[in-house]
Amino acid sequence: MTTLTQPRAPRLTTTSAATVQRKPFPLLRHSLSLAKRSLIKTWRTPEALIDVTLQPAIFLVIFVYIFGGAVAGDTQTYLQFLLPGILAQTIATGAIAIGVNLNTDLEKGMFDRFKSLPIPRSSPLIGAVLGDVVRYVIVTVMTLSIGYLMGFRILTDPLSAVAGCLLAVVFALSLSWVSVFVGMKVRTSGAVQGIMFLIIMPLSFASNVFVPAGTLPDWMQTFVAWNPLTHLVESMRGLFLGTPMGDSVYWTLAWCVGLVAVFLPLAMRAYRRKV
Repeated sequence: MTTLTQPRAPRLTTTSAATVQRKPFPLLRHSLSLAKRSLIKTWRTPEALIDVTLQPAIFLVIFVYIFGGAVAGDTQTYLQFLLPGILAQTIATGAIAIGVNLNTDLEKGMFDRFKSLPIPRSSPLIGAVLGDVVRYVIVTVMTLSIGYLMGFRILTDPLSAVAGCLLAVVFALSLSWVSVFVGMKVRTSGAVQGIMFLIIMPLSFASNVFVPAGTLPDWMQTFVAWNPLTHLVESMRGLFLGTPMGDSVYWTLAWCVGLVAVFLPLAMRAYRRKV
């Protein structure tokens, strides 16, 4: 007796749709995910925001009420002049923290874990920079809020005021790549902070942040004219107060492009060598 066997169906290799379908823009997606990690870390350690919350208030009170009468004749006039400069200085010093944090992550071996994940190599750095946007927004809101309580008033329209705030945030994001590069190169987080302060302090004081640029010594004028903070402060004073700003906005944007074009590749190169 013969038994009939049914022909076997061809074996199919089943693969889940999630495995076959690759999501687009992996660099952007993973960078945003790591930016979210940075925000959660900041939310759980609010003391890390002292430099962007209390510092602008302390600087405004000290400089306005101690030096305002001597520099401008009265505190109100000096407050109108000083606040854009304090915003520029504090948002620049706020960029120091990202280099310190990344260097700390390196010491703890966090980037070794990132290296084992199937993500683009540059995602941790880009995500950290994107996550710092919140810090720069906080320092901008805090500086303007404290200034308004002290009597500062924006004399232009709301659109110009928002443009001035956005320009400050974009500059801080660009400057943060310098801090990232330093954080990838030096050995300790303390060294990152020291080096970045050595960079930020001359930019802050050899500029028009605290006094008009024309009152500074002649031998300093060339540096002041090329100082990126000088152009940023002049731009914000024009956008907030309606003072003449010439082509300072274009110079500020040019500095932003230059900082990113130079220090982003350097930071990425240093990061790849480090991990």
